[in-house]
Amino acid sequence: MKIISDFLVIGSGIAGLSYALKVAAEGKVAIVTKREMSETATSLAQGGIASVFSQEDSFENHVRDTLVAGAFLPNEEIVRMVIENGPQAIHDLIDWGVQFTKKADDSYDLHREGGHSHRRILHAQDITGREIERALVEAVRKHPNISIYENHIAVDLITAAKAAHRRIRPDNCLGAYVLNIASREILSFGAKITILATGGAGKVYLYTCNPDVSTGDGVAMAYRAGATIANMEFMQFHPTTLFHPHAKSFLISEAVRGEGAILKRRDGTAFMEKYHELRDLAPRDIVARAIDNEMKTYGDDCVFLDITHKGAEFIEKHFPNIHETCLSFGIDMTKEPIPVVPAAHYLCGGVRVDEWGESDIQNLFVIGESSCTGLHGANRLASNSLLEGVVYGKRAAQRSLERLAGLPDTYPSIDPWDYGTATNSDEEVVVAHNWHEIRLCMWNYVGIVRSNKRLVRALRRIQMIQEEIADYYWDFLITSDLIELRNIATVAELIVRCALEREESRGLHYTIDFPETDDIHWKRDTLIQKQF
Repeated sequence: MKIISDFLVIGSGIAGLSYALKVAAEGKVAIVTKREMSETATSLAQGGIASVFSQEDSFENHVRDTLVAGAFLPNEEIVRMVIENGPQAIHDLIDWGVQFTKKADDSYDLHREGGHSHRRILHAQDITGREIERALVEAVRKHPNISIYENHIAVDLITAAKAAHRRIRPDNCLGAYVLNIASREILSFGAKITILATGGAGKVYLYTCNPDVSTGDGVAMAYRAGATIANMEFMQFHPTTLFHPHAKSFLISEAVRGEGAILKRRDGTAFMEKYHELRDLAPRDIVARAIDNEMKTYGDDCVFLDITHKGAEFIEKHFPNIHETCLSFGIDMTKEPIPVVPAAHYLCGGVRVDEWGESDIQNLFVIGESSCTGLHGANRLASNSLLEGVVYGKRAAQRSLERLAGLPDTYPSIDPWDYGTATNSDEEVVVAHNWHEIRLCMWNYVGIVRSNKRLVRALRRIQMIQEEIADYYWDFLITSDLIELRNIATVAELIVRCALEREESRGLHYTIDFPETDDIHWKRDTLIQKQF
């Protein structure tokens, strides 16, 4: 079965949906999402979206904070462009129906988070992502030119080179093969413009605050198709996720520290002062390493985040969702500190794109967490991710519409999926076992603190697993679990290979073999591309 559209959007978070709304008036849009529309990392975002919205703030302040947090690896031109487009991005969200929290005087309530010099985080209480996703999903569902395919997972991109069975440079994206999870039929989605907005890859690690869908699908597919991948060594670990056996790494927003919460050891000793002048509001990479060091030094399973001094009324007003969730696990944050640990949170690397979000495969745009735009560098500044998603959604839409005007009226011709001699598998346990082994390996050997010895060990084990996956992939009919396993194995390898290449410590990449930052040799992106 073949489905044709002008624009194929893979993913349904803030980047993909804002893009779809910007192009839908000019052509047919197909949105493919592997679960329900709202099951995205966007929905889980608590803190908010960063933008200059105060007279006391300035673009220069936001630019400086972003560069400092990113260990001066971000592209300053890109940083400035994104930040200067921030206020308009906020107005776009408001026009689509997002309701940000306001103060009594009807001005927007602005939070401050780690690494920010000023209050500039617009939020909807402590469920900002859920409110943004709600508004965008409602707007998308109402649009007559947008078709939605839930419970469909992309298998691989279709390129001109793949269709012609020969090398073509520059290559051109023609769409994607997509598995209907319910029927297990693989569909051919042809499109003039393809957008990867599949989110991050937190599920590559054993402990993550990402949703189950965050398996690095976009990065893996783009890599297999020949796109350049950048800076995969920079996986951000959020410093504070709820430490509880049944919490599934529930995120405790950085805004809690922004409003005065203090990190403490089990004995009540505050410790961030000895790690950074901003103490509990230091950038995430520094806070995560500090917590990791405290836990290892004192043999503790977690540290504690204490905001009890702000009082119950303040806490319940500012963090109702976090308060309610903690209560459900028997923790009253108005009376006792919250036990927290770091967990894999955000992929700062991804598919390298230009200032319009286009990869080096023509007509393949990558936006949101799947991309590497140059904004985040070696460490993302808190709440810059939602901002990047909206800004690049709009820019990719603008360039796509320009591109569409110059493309022929006919749609690309693509072949149906070749099932070959694949059969149903009765060994699903192999998939589950390999999935767990990859995630455990990454957590143990490619975590917050690294060494070349651990990285080499991780690479060797991942490559062995990949050989098993390759045999399994071609012998048996494809399932969504197998697709995701294949993707996390690919992304794990990319993270390890980039980490081995960078012979310095910068931002989120800290290695005991090269503990210093080397601006002379390594103030540059780490690039990797599949060799055919």
